[in-house]
Amino acid sequence: MLSPLRFVELLEELSTRFSGLPAERVDGEIDRALERILVYLGTDRASLMELREDDGSIRVTHTARRHDSPDIPSLAGAVVARTWYAPSLIAGQVIRVNRVPDDLPDFGHSELEQAERYNFKSHLAVPLSIAGRFVCGLATATCVEFRTFTEKDVQELRVIGQILSNALYRARLETDLRFTVDELRELRDSLRAENAYLREAIDTEVGFEQIVGRSSSLRRVVEQAAMVAETPSSVLLLGETGTGKELLARAIHSRSPRRERAFIKVNCAALPASLVESELFGHEKGAFTGATSSRPGRFELAHEGTLFLDEVGELAQDVQAKLLRVLQDGEFERVGGVQTRKVDVRIVAATNRDLAQAMAEGRFREDLFYRLATFPIQLPPLRERADDVPLLTWEFVHRRGPELGRRIGRISDEAMRALSSYPWPGNVRELGNVLERALILSKGLELELAGVLPSTPRAKPQAVELADVEREHIARVLERCGWKINGRGNAAETLGMHPNTLRARLAKLGLERPR
Repeated sequence: MLSPLRFVELLEELSTRFSGLPAERVDGEIDRALERILVYLGTDRASLMELREDDGSIRVTHTARRHDSPDIPSLAGAVVARTWYAPSLIAGQVIRVNRVPDDLPDFGHSELEQAERYNFKSHLAVPLSIAGRFVCGLATATCVEFRTFTEKDVQELRVIGQILSNALYRARLETDLRFTVDELRELRDSLRAENAYLREAIDTEVGFEQIVGRSSSLRRVVEQAAMVAETPSSVLLLGETGTGKELLARAIHSRSPRRERAFIKVNCAALPASLVESELFGHEKGAFTGATSSRPGRFELAHEGTLFLDEVGELAQDVQAKLLRVLQDGEFERVGGVQTRKVDVRIVAATNRDLAQAMAEGRFREDLFYRLATFPIQLPPLRERADDVPLLTWEFVHRRGPELGRRIGRISDEAMRALSSYPWPGNVRELGNVLERALILSKGLELELAGVLPSTPRAKPQAVELADVEREHIARVLERCGWKINGRGNAAETLGMHPNTLRARLAKLGLERPR
């Protein structure tokens, strides 16, 4: 045994090493301290253990062994026997086995098995308490020769172990606190992002998209929205630009069980393709140039609420695939991240595109369409509910007029007929723009439409038959593949069809190879 002075020197060394040590360096210093214990005590193995009172187990967290004895097995990650050893140490008892197997209890069969497996000759273990509970244990053992451990060995091992266990406990507390702070910071950032989004939504001019009208087509839409609002089903709103899809989406949310949570909107057409994925799913710091901090996406902001995907038909196909995964599994990863996050979001999507045509052209996934279109609602264009134009007109005049400093009390029958007969290709939004210009130009009590209402509306694009779209798409693929239906790089493989299916489709569409 070395002199007491050497023990004091060891304590001073360990106290200096662990004083103010950052949490991330504690594990490495404990490993080095165990090696110093081996040198000081002249033993072959030293281990720091975690005592788990809840399930009665002991797990080795740190261990060291003599480097000049390759026959000494490592104890890293070992779970200690529970018949006698573990309960004794957890109860605060010192374990001193000077000779294995002579000093083991008769019922310590598991302990004997472990002693033989790890070549124990003699063994000493002391329990270590923190805040009145035994949470750690420090053990040392010989594996080559027997050793008689004295009471002095017990006391010195306990003092050394207290330094190590306190350092480990502080490190765990610091790590847990840091994790909690990170979680709070992430929650704070999420709340800031949500508040910023909500402020943006409040400050944005909603325009003349209000559910006003008595037409049967509009009443049918409102009834459908009311029925689906109470369910968790996805909703797909179909209709031309300016028909009030966002307003209807907000009405569905406000009547749903999620009304107390956020309604988050994403305009898929307004975002650059490079930013859509980050906007939807968020990104981690350093994920791309300019990502100076982590940022939650709209899915996280809409957790337990509603996410409104406006112009969903504009999404790129790689984003469509990730969106499909969220709809199926409720899981996603941020851009540049590896952590899988789970969300509970109700989806309301909207588009003015012909998704059937987009699917035929391969621009929109069929599986995503059927996920979104659990409950489709077709919003009628304003030209199909001309009877609602007078109500919409007066509602806008009464609401917007005072904001513009106008007090309109009359609208002539001629002006109202002109408004009602106009086909409104821009729908309610266009009506609102025309009426705002009329309000600005009207100086008296009567609304003036002169020079405001277009004389000839812009023509609506002609509808395209699905068969025509399919024929054109297949013809382009065939041209690209040299009209090969079999063999490598053939058109059937590109189209995802069996060759016989493609031949039948060609016959049905009347497509023949040019001569």
